Amino acid sequence: MTFVVTEACIKCKLTDCVEVCPVDCFHEGPNFLVIDPDECIDCTLCEPECPVEAIYSEDELPPGQEKFLQINADLSQDWPVITEMKDPPEDADDWRDVKDKLQYLER
Repeated sequence: MTFVVTEACIKCKLTDCVEVCPVDCFHEGPNFLVIDPDECIDCTLCEPECPVEAIYSEDELPPGQEKFLQINADLSQDWPVITEMKDPPEDADDWRDVKDKLQYLER
């Protein structure tokens, strides 16, 4: 089983989760983070660290977020690993409560 970063992370890209990951399975894109399902050890440490509640177990994905399992798998192959917390985007707070953000995902 793996954990999955979902739509709530798009344009927020808060990195609180990456420092607690013991296997460095997070990858960083322009405005989104993903988890490499082949590296994730299902330790659960990242889930409570996400301030926007964007991380879920693959078995507990909210309705409509199932496509993010494949998005995480695909993009983790192309994006670099991130292991240290970074400053969030300047407008991250503006995007926290926005729904339906998939159209803004930069690949």
